[in-house]
Amino acid sequence: MSDKIAIVTGGSRGIGAATARMLAARGHDVAISYLSNADAAAAVVRDIEAAGQRGLAVQCDAASESETERLFETVDKKLGTLTALVNNAGLTGKVDRLDSAPAETIRTCIDASVYGTIWASRAAVRRMSTKFGGKGGAIVNVSSIASKLGSPNYYVWYAAAKGAIDSLTIGLAKEVVKEGIRVNAVAPGIIDTDIHEVSSGLAGRVEKEAHLVPMGRAGTPEEVAEGIVWLLSDAASYVTAEILQISGAR
Repeated sequence: MSDKIAIVTGGSRGIGAATARMLAARGHDVAISYLSNADAAAAVVRDIEAAGQRGLAVQCDAASESETERLFETVDKKLGTLTALVNNAGLTGKVDRLDSAPAETIRTCIDASVYGTIWASRAAVRRMSTKFGGKGGAIVNVSSIASKLGSPNYYVWYAAAKGAIDSLTIGLAKEVVKEGIRVNAVAPGIIDTDIHEVSSGLAGRVEKEAHLVPMGRAGTPEEVAEGIVWLLSDAASYVTAEILQISGAR
């Protein structure tokens, strides 16, 4: 049994899946949450176990406070004391202007990204904080450079949600810094994942917009995962309240 136990929300695909696999390769037992794709989640768990670690997949709607509590309670029972949390769950919704975007598109994005991160962070603090008898830990939130760029004509509500994540990261980090918990975020740019095809409906976006990145290409999920895993590690022991941009200089 590992003394390093992580939860990665939205861990069945993209950045979340890459992070879960990398954490397992570096000695963590890993629980992932997923919304609907049980097969993809099971594949990630198999990879975690192939790395010699314990893996667990729990279906959970990140926007739901009660389901998030159930996720953490399941990890308590089946894996043990949480040491790391990656708040990755979220979605953009279909590309649109704000004045014509359906309310449900906006609400679903905000609920998953903002409320989801808040519910999971609160549950993690209650387990990690020395105030509650915990032994400390680290949280990494997955933000986006959209919070800086605003994403006009794409999904300004998603950019706004990620701006909220940035504020939460800084505020929570300062709130719990003396309780053994570090809180940071990563802000990816254009990353080659299926969020563009599945969530936003932007077929071919990675290829079409790679020229906007000064480095000249999209990033990979593994490149973002490297930043997340570093922020969770003891190598980043003096780093908190930071937002690490992983965007090829965009």
